[in-house]
Amino acid sequence: MRKPTKLSLSRQKEIIVESLKLPKDSMLGASIVTITGSREAFVENYKGILEYSKESIVLQGKNCRICFQGKELTIDYYTGEDMKIIGNIESLRYL
Repeated sequence: MRKPTKLSLSRQKEIIVESLKLPKDSMLGASIVTITGSREAFVENYKGILEYSKESIVLQGKNCRICFQGKELTIDYYTGEDMKIIGNIESLRYL
């Protein structure tokens, strides 16, 4: 007989959210990035700003870092829950 495997608490939460068909982003705290062309990005559910320059903006998400690279990058506005980044966005990476 196989031993039952123990699931991590985060995996248990994910299974419950999936089975109840709840939105993963809000229930699990995942970051949401919406990019409009190469000129603006909206980020929801981030934890903090780790790096901020005209060429690079790095944000801390719940499970990863979100890195925007480009030229003339600026944080247009931010709150504790969301922000808007404007400029010439050349790349987006999850670290």
